Amino acid sequence: MAASTAPPTPRGVHRWARLCVAVAVVVATFGVVLSTGVGGPGTAQLISNLGLCAAAVSAAVACLFRAASLRGRQRAGWALLGLGVLSWGAGQACAVWLETFTGSVPLPSQADIGYLGMILLTSAGLLVLPVATQTLANRARSVLDGLMVAVSLVLIAWYLVIEPLIEAGGDSALALYLSLAYPLGDIVMVTVVVYMLALQRRRGRDFAHLALVGAGIVAFAVSDIGYAYLNLTGAYASGSGTDIGWFAGFSLILLAATKPAGNPATAEPAVDGEGAQPFGVLLPYVAVLAALATSIIWFARTGQASPFVAYTRSALILLIVGRQLLTLLENRGLTRNLETRVADRTAELYASEQRFHALVQHSSDVVTVVGTDAVVLYQSESVQRVFGYTPAMLTGRNITERFSPESAARLLDALRSVSARPYATTVLELTLPHLDRRQRQAEITVTNLLGDPNVGGLVLNTRDISERKELQEQLVHEAYHDALTQLANRALFRERVAEALEQRGEDDDVTVLFLDLDGFKEVNDSLGHLAGDQLLVRVAERLTSSVREGDVVARFGGDEFAVLIRSALSLGEAEVVAQRIVDELHEPFRVGDRDLHVRGSIGLAAYAALGGGAAGADDADDAEQLMRNADLAMYKAKGTGGSGFASYDPRMLAGLVERLELEADLRLALERGELRLHYQPTIDMADSRVIGFEALVRWQHPTRGLINPLDFIPIAEATGLIVPLGRWVLQEACRQAMEWSARDGRRPVKMAVNVSVRQFDRSDLPAVVREVLTETGMPADQLCLEMTESVLMTDTEENLAQLVRLKALGVTLAIDDFGTGYSSLAYLRRFPVDMLKIDRSFVERLGEQADDAALAGTIVQLGQSLGMSTVAEGIEEYGQLAALREMGCTFAQGFYFSRPVPAGEAGRLLLEGAGAQPAPA
Repeated sequence: MAASTAPPTPRGVHRWARLCVAVAVVVATFGVVLSTGVGGPGTAQLISNLGLCAAAVSAAVACLFRAASLRGRQRAGWALLGLGVLSWGAGQACAVWLETFTGSVPLPSQADIGYLGMILLTSAGLLVLPVATQTLANRARSVLDGLMVAVSLVLIAWYLVIEPLIEAGGDSALALYLSLAYPLGDIVMVTVVVYMLALQRRRGRDFAHLALVGAGIVAFAVSDIGYAYLNLTGAYASGSGTDIGWFAGFSLILLAATKPAGNPATAEPAVDGEGAQPFGVLLPYVAVLAALATSIIWFARTGQASPFVAYTRSALILLIVGRQLLTLLENRGLTRNLETRVADRTAELYASEQRFHALVQHSSDVVTVVGTDAVVLYQSESVQRVFGYTPAMLTGRNITERFSPESAARLLDALRSVSARPYATTVLELTLPHLDRRQRQAEITVTNLLGDPNVGGLVLNTRDISERKELQEQLVHEAYHDALTQLANRALFRERVAEALEQRGEDDDVTVLFLDLDGFKEVNDSLGHLAGDQLLVRVAERLTSSVREGDVVARFGGDEFAVLIRSALSLGEAEVVAQRIVDELHEPFRVGDRDLHVRGSIGLAAYAALGGGAAGADDADDAEQLMRNADLAMYKAKGTGGSGFASYDPRMLAGLVERLELEADLRLALERGELRLHYQPTIDMADSRVIGFEALVRWQHPTRGLINPLDFIPIAEATGLIVPLGRWVLQEACRQAMEWSARDGRRPVKMAVNVSVRQFDRSDLPAVVREVLTETGMPADQLCLEMTESVLMTDTEENLAQLVRLKALGVTLAIDDFGTGYSSLAYLRRFPVDMLKIDRSFVERLGEQADDAALAGTIVQLGQSLGMSTVAEGIEEYGQLAALREMGCTFAQGFYFSRPVPAGEAGRLLLEGAGAQPAPA
């Protein structure tokens, strides 16, 4: 960045101040030496010649250095100034050379070229310097100011220099013209300086530099005039006091070039016509007064006048008149502009007043101004639109007359609270009466503007917030109530339980009932969600009618409900309410044209069973614990068959904790390799040959030992862990079958693997099976996937598509535990099933009841009619085997042949056979 754009540092300012002091000392010393003639004329002449050359060169170098650090017009201007000063220095050096070696400096001489070059270059440099943006009128005024200064200086120079030179004549005409050129050139330079200063209408960073340059040129011009006058009288000698002006002039130009630039960030903007410099305005008139004084003195001394003086005076008078006319025109323009601005401002204020009036009158806020005595001083017309009253009905009356006593007291308190503090504000909400006697909720902002002369009262901004309040109440209701049944939701119920616990007396108890409907899912799946929603509404109505007044009924979502009961200790009222709810739910619910039957399982949890609450626990914690305990008790009631209630027992929590721990361990069982597969052989009824195995998963827990599948499979089903577990079982069973095949050198045996409903919920089941078959090399027709009848009954179309894709792979599909579900012949015909497995409950009672034998035979015949194989599970006795053989059952499984055994023992059974022998006679 150029040096001119950087703000001056304190160090730079201090350095320039020291330079000013040094220059002042040098100029003073130079002046003393030349004025007193110390050392004789020769010494003074030598000091003058060398000093002037050094001063000119130093000033020129400083200007050129400054030009190098600037840009644009400033660089060009300072460069021309430096070249002009350097030109004078070259002329001075030439004059010194002539005087030294020839003994005199003729007129004209080569030195005059350098002297005159300064006039041209310096004037051009000053005119190139940038100035503030000017209007045409200001530029004309600046030109007139410059001409006034020029004419005044010409008049002064005429008396002091020009006329005496003309009268004295000279050695030649060229010498005369050169003698006249110096004072006239000085007049030109001074005029240019004045013109440039007049253009500097603002205090900018360049004004001080230009002023120093102008002062230097003025000092230079004084020496030039003195030189011309002394040279005219023959009294000039090199080294005289006249040379001091030239030396001082170059010193001032040096200081101007080295002065640090002002800070552009703090400089005022150059705006035309604002902040004009007094010096720039008065300088033309000072020059005119100086010319007039010189004229008067000269005339008083000589008593002579010349035509040139008369013409010059006339020109000066015309310039002054033109300057004043221009000023008059500018003043008239300013006056018109001011009048226009005043008119525009007045119109703007009027428009603003009208706009404010319209806004106040048509605003949704009601604006009221009252005194400290609550008497209405002003009332906006919007009060009629908002509250029905006309302004005349309220103005001049006490504002509290139409308020209720409570609202009036609160408003008066608010007025008193802000009256003592100027511009104080307070906000309050009140119930205000409408003219039609409706009560409206209002928000009032009271502001103390008693000290404002335009208001002089307390301002009340009143807004009707009735709709907002109603919306807030609606949102609060929706946030705390179930949208379907309008009962309390879980959040509100938890708050009510916490409040009941907080308000509970020593002899009181708080009980939470947690209700879950039995059979609701079947209604939803068969009749649709609309019927399910209607049923839930009927259940909510019946629950509300079954409880006591004051009891809280809530719906948590789905088919889960809760009831909060407050009662005295040891009265058993909660059990009575629970039994009444169970009995009420036995009655059918009429939904549309159907009677629907659902029942309920209820869990009870009483605060007394908590032992008075945990130490340090708050009511919210106790409320959460009560609700959790009731939930656990509900699962206990559901586990006993449903349609009843059970009270919370601490052992339920222990069972839940154990279940959670088992779930956490199950998540790590696959990673730790704790799962094992046992294999139960499948026997061909015709020849008692082992034709395959059913893979059954076992969990060898590191601390609990072997865990029964009935204990962890439901957990895997509920948590979704059955999906990765089922994939592992499928892959391990296929891998084992291929291992036996490679060992025995024969085709892999049939391997049956159970598939969960949760696995069917995922659309990627066929892809998983295909991937396992590919990885292990297991033939697809040797893999049997077993599923329960629930697969056929839920998401029928989706599961049908899954089964079709599985069948397309070539695998065998079997229905496990057939006869215990609700599948129909229509489903069996639609689904691509290959095998039916008769549930062990039918097999184990063969020979005891004829109905069970007939049912097992029916399943076998059903399979045969549909082209399906049948597998009997749970055979433990020879009689069962014989009966099933007689029925025509295809395959058999059971302890009679073998228990599920590890892979090693299963491989031995595969080689030796299960050994199903006929019973001894």
